Amino acid sequence: MSFAVDLHIGQVIELQVLALIQRKYPCACIVDRFKGYDIWIPEIAKSIEVKSDQKSKYTGNIVIEIEFNGKPSALMTTTADFWVFYDGLQYILLTPKQIIYCIFMNQLQYVSFMGKGDTKPKKAFLVAKDVLFMYGKVLQY
Repeated sequence: MSFAVDLHIGQVIELQVLALIQRKYPCACIVDRFKGYDIWIPEIAKSIEVKSDQKSKYTGNIVIEIEFNGKPSALMTTTADFWVFYDGLQYILLTPKQIIYCIFMNQLQYVSFMGKGDTKPKKAFLVAKDVLFMYGKVLQY
């Protein structure tokens, strides 16, 4: 897939997460052109980063990036209060602290690789989906 297609899919998933959040917090909104997070919930002053890893349906792992091009990224730089992972089947809500706790408690090691479409290497944890999702909460449709 091209970057444009991946971007469009990501935006659709963000809108789906937003719809789920707006059932409880109707003022929640997408935050465009801001690197810190994807959704802002003014009613509770909290933010959400939306991550999609539909390839995990086949690999069984969720990719959690920590470094890109030799610089901290994603989990190491997040300002979001929550992360929502979409695996193509369900939406799971976790805090960054829960993700770090999962990595620590399961003694996971990061791997280095070049992602599809990337021109620079990244470091990431490949966390078994069933393990990571035990630490979170399913968002219901």
